[in-house]
Amino acid sequence: MTTVPAKVQSRLISGLKKFQSIVKAAKAKDINESDTVIIITDILAEIFGYDKFSEITSEQAVKKTFCDLAIKIDNKVRFIIEVKAAGLDLKEDHISQAVNYGANSGVEWIILTNGSVWKVFKIIFGKPISQELVYDFDFTQLNAKKASDIELLFYVCKESLGKSLLEDFHIQKQVLSRFFLGQLILTEPIIDSIRKLMKKVVPEVKVNCDEIKQVIELEVLKREVLEGKVSDEAKKKINKVLKSKPKDTAAKLGNHNSVCE
Repeated sequence: MTTVPAKVQSRLISGLKKFQSIVKAAKAKDINESDTVIIITDILAEIFGYDKFSEITSEQAVKKTFCDLAIKIDNKVRFIIEVKAAGLDLKEDHISQAVNYGANSGVEWIILTNGSVWKVFKIIFGKPISQELVYDFDFTQLNAKKASDIELLFYVCKESLGKSLLEDFHIQKQVLSRFFLGQLILTEPIIDSIRKLMKKVVPEVKVNCDEIKQVIELEVLKREVLEGKVSDEAKKKINKVLKSKPKDTAAKLGNHNSVCE
């Protein structure tokens, strides 16, 4: 759990209480995008702590157009923020638009919001360029008394930028994802640990690592966990570590002198 400084926590709580009713009213009135941008600007200033006149801009050029808002500190754009009308549901084409703005600007952190729903994306500048939804939340449903809800706001606060807290949160989400854990379970050190534990529990039964791995792949883990780009990336990351430090990794995973003996 991330510790939110008391001063920042107080600002987040008071700001949340103030703006939740404003956002709800804006959605009920179905206000247009321009008016929603005004509310988001105030939220960025009063809740997230950015200076309205020097750090929040609506004049960040992206090719031949301008994004709705950007957070710019020390001449560096930290967030691009795409705003949609308060009463409009966020759709895939809105995500694509926001991500394209970031990709064309070389900015990795993108926020898409209609005031109620906030989606925080990280752009992965690979070939091809892709994006990951780091997290999202419904602003109107956050509980000011709940520490985990306040944390969600804190990750995009000005005070978090210098500490790379959003990046750390992103890495934690990746490691705890079902894709990463699924690929981790299928590594030789883990499979061998299962085999050895089986041997202790049921000494008379003889099974090998390949048999265990096959059952896990076909009957234990869901197919969607082991397939797709996210799963492939997790597998590459794990294999890179196992290949570069096989002895150290094996030791950390159970002091194996050899794998799948």
